[in-house]
Amino acid sequence: MSTIQRDMSLTGQPPASINAIQKLGTALGVAGLLILLLAAFNVHFPEKPLWLTIALGSLFGGILIFTYGAYSGKHEGIKNDGVWFKSVSSRGFLAWVAGLALTGFYIILYFKAGWLGLNTEGENTGLIALFDPLSRLLSGNPASQWFVYGTLYTIAILAFGIKFIWKYRHNRYERLRTLSVMFFQTAFAFLIPEFMARLNSENFNLPYYDLKNIWPLNYYNFEQYRVNDFISAGNVGLALLLFGIASIFVITPILTYKYGKRWYCSWVCGCGGLAETAGDSFRHLSDKSTFAWKVERWVVHSVLVFVVVMTTAVVSTYLGYDADKYWLTKDVFLIGVAVFLTLLFAGIWFFKKEELKQDARYGAIGYLVIVLALIGIHYSSGSTLFLIPAETLRTSYGFLIGSIFSGVIGTGFYPIFGNRVWCRFGCPMAAILGLQQRLFSKFRITTNGGQCISCGNCSSYCEMGIDVRAYAQKGENIVRASCVGCGICSAVCPRGVLKLENGATDNRINSREILLGNDVDLMDYVNQN
Repeated sequence: MSTIQRDMSLTGQPPASINAIQKLGTALGVAGLLILLLAAFNVHFPEKPLWLTIALGSLFGGILIFTYGAYSGKHEGIKNDGVWFKSVSSRGFLAWVAGLALTGFYIILYFKAGWLGLNTEGENTGLIALFDPLSRLLSGNPASQWFVYGTLYTIAILAFGIKFIWKYRHNRYERLRTLSVMFFQTAFAFLIPEFMARLNSENFNLPYYDLKNIWPLNYYNFEQYRVNDFISAGNVGLALLLFGIASIFVITPILTYKYGKRWYCSWVCGCGGLAETAGDSFRHLSDKSTFAWKVERWVVHSVLVFVVVMTTAVVSTYLGYDADKYWLTKDVFLIGVAVFLTLLFAGIWFFKKEELKQDARYGAIGYLVIVLALIGIHYSSGSTLFLIPAETLRTSYGFLIGSIFSGVIGTGFYPIFGNRVWCRFGCPMAAILGLQQRLFSKFRITTNGGQCISCGNCSSYCEMGIDVRAYAQKGENIVRASCVGCGICSAVCPRGVLKLENGATDNRINSREILLGNDVDLMDYVNQN
């Protein structure tokens, strides 16, 4: 039989069906999901610890076996494994099924936890009861829907993290940052808060605290009940409260200045961790159009403005006017916020006017909205903001941003909109770190335009919708507020054109002047370096 390849297709053949090892992994993973699904339908499992171990072990083991089948026989390096030929990674039928299934799970988890067996007045049943043994082992308390969510979330990051490391095993940076997000999710987001719950008693109570969540991501951290719990917990609670404040004004700016927003978005954050690991197969689906970029800028910064106003409003609602009782009155707090924002905006405008350019008007609009909101808060009563009950505004924000956007859409729509839809369009933490990164950070991605062959891998795999190739072709530094520094563009480049660097801020943004030689003494520039 002839072995001559007569196909004249430029794109090659669609990928072969999954091999036997991958089928075994898929079957094992489906078996684990089936156990969880049966538990959700109140099928009784007499030995819950055993069946929970089997279910979670099957999920974890199935992903690892599938990974082994996918990458064990391949050389190191990134390959375009026909992602646009596969239904699940090309917005095909399986992608929509997966998206709807994930979205449905999140909706039930957030709003119909009783369907999963949650019972706040008695013993849990169904799926949540299956997780009771693990919850009691860690915290001493029965499971909740959030414990179930946290467990599955952590299993996903760990298992898909191993898959990610194997796929990108040729790149040391990718291996290290993936190990980092696996560690922070397991230790800081999952185990430590559960262990902290064991410290609680009638006289000592700490609110659930994910130590890696920083304002404005944890917009609820300064609500009155949490502040009261921190203060009532003595030195430990006060230290956690002060740590939360220091994270905003000290820790975050310093780390972002030195390393860019990647230190958080790609090395620490749980949302980013899930996007990078479980969502890696969908990163090429991120919209690269100019329209998407414009929508992204308006939406994400509107969320940031809203969370600043809401946090200020929340704090102001439990502050009084009597200066004889408390030095921090409502008036002092609002004036302090206004002065701080005025000085911050004036400083940025004065020292970074060239970098801002057309973005300055967005900042001016945001600042104006905040100032007007502060005036409105000042003339509102203690429990009403803008003629709306304060609690209604808080719960509405938590519902729309904290639940619908970050959970249901942000994760459930991975197979449709890409893996970073929440980070691009909704995360206020990403917005504020992005502003710091663009204006003050040393971080940039340098390019060697002479080596670029315009293959487009970098742009295709940029999960934040940045047209990386356009920068690489011109040899221009990539300095974008939205860039999370994941480094995938560099990892998939076949020519080594892209490099993640932390250097001096001189000519960091206006690098095209050096490339083109406009108004620059090139020999003087070379001698300086």
